[in-house]
Amino acid sequence: MRRLQSYIFAFFAVILFLQQVAPQTQPSNQPSTTSASEGSRPKQEQVNCSNTGTYLNSKGQTVRRPENCSAPPKGATAQCRDGTYSFSQSRRGTCSHHGGVAKWL
Repeated sequence: MRRLQSYIFAFFAVILFLQQVAPQTQPSNQPSTTSASEGSRPKQEQVNCSNTGTYLNSKGQTVRRPENCSAPPKGATAQCRDGTYSFSQSRRGTCSHHGGVAKWL
């Protein structure tokens, strides 16, 4: 019985720890609520992208994989024919698994 109590105590301790560690901020993909009087500057449209990870290119450099984005993201070098944006640092092989390059940025 004592062992069961110690397991239950450890379980609740982990739950409390995770609640303290979890971020308390609003996710960035949700629009923030601001009043019209707050911003006198024109707002820049935020680009939302799917994070698909990275890969090592032929030169051994870490590069972002092509991503689906709402607009051309910062650092993109090409838009692929399937609509994804590539961050390739070389023209050779860019968008090779995405139908080829639709346009260079």
